[in-house]
Amino acid sequence: MSWAYAVAAVHALAVVLMLTGALLALRWPRLVLLHAPVAAAILAVNLAGAPCPLTEWELALRERAGAGPYAGGFLGHYAFTPLGLEVAGPGVQAGIYTVALLPNAVGYGLLTARAVRSRGSAGWRRPEPDGSPRSSPPAASGGPRLTRLPSSCSWRPASVPLPLTVGQDTPPSPDRCTAPSGPHAAPVFPRRRPRPR
Repeated sequence: MSWAYAVAAVHALAVVLMLTGALLALRWPRLVLLHAPVAAAILAVNLAGAPCPLTEWELALRERAGAGPYAGGFLGHYAFTPLGLEVAGPGVQAGIYTVALLPNAVGYGLLTARAVRSRGSAGWRRPEPDGSPRSSPPAASGGPRLTRLPSSCSWRPASVPLPLTVGQDTPPSPDRCTAPSGPHAAPVFPRRRPRPR
């Protein structure tokens, strides 16, 4: 019977990951690599109307241990039946899909907006005082010219107080990016290099 409880615990963790994974990925972006396949598998099983493999496994282990099976699926048995709700009811089903889809839509929407925003501004900075040839044309509004940094650096000019001095605006070294220093300067970290495949 303890194996059945272990499968039920894993099943509960999968449900919690399904509900909160996209929002947690805002803090830990690599969690998307775990959340996306789990969420897609759970969604596919629910949309297909197929029985959940974890529920089937738990029921088989309960039967082998001599305990009786339960009806209503995992959520019905552990969450809705104790509350007096019928899992097959349309209101409960609408609630399940709303509670499952809303945090995921919000989380993935925010992750997408963050990715688009960071791609548009990461890696650009003011040109060198000596007029470095790697600068972009002046902005249409007469604003500053921007220079592309090496791909190993990530630095946003919006976080730098103006005006910049010559000592603050130096080219980055290959191992470490340099940025303006001072009380208002944002920390600069080298980008992680992709792992070889």
